[in-house]
Amino acid sequence: MNLSRYFREDLIKLEMDTVIEPPGEDESLEKWRQNGKEMIIEELVSLLEVGNRIGNRNKLLIDFINRERKATTGLGYGVAVPHVRSMQAKDFMIAFARSTEGYDFGSLDTSPTHLFFIMAAPPYDDNLYLKVFKSLAEMLQYESFREELMSLQSPGELIRALRAME
Repeated sequence: MNLSRYFREDLIKLEMDTVIEPPGEDESLEKWRQNGKEMIIEELVSLLEVGNRIGNRNKLLIDFINRERKATTGLGYGVAVPHVRSMQAKDFMIAFARSTEGYDFGSLDTSPTHLFFIMAAPPYDDNLYLKVFKSLAEMLQYESFREELMSLQSPGELIRALRAME
């Protein structure tokens, strides 16, 4: 699978901006985690928006949040792949964002999440969506690849790293 062809440099963010304040005294830890996740997803959806292939941004954001509430997309090993099939996706799209510090994204292994690949596709686009997800999961199983993604200095390096793994 030629994943690199779906990426453009403007869909790659090497340091996320989301700032999540510590939980307030009157705020439950679960509510704080959920709010933090929603803030992260909002930043990731903004990155997808750059591609100009979104119908209604707010509806797409809600689709991602609802998908995340069903089950976490934090796979572990510092990786999350938020993904959704939505009527708001005009065609398949994928973007990448990294957080050096990492976020609590409810990963299966409870470790901080640093690498985010966000994917959206129309509801009828199962074939490509599943192929990309499978290919991405196969690449991300390698610690050396994840380490390479953590050390990227420019967006073009992500595209080259993907090409090297294909």
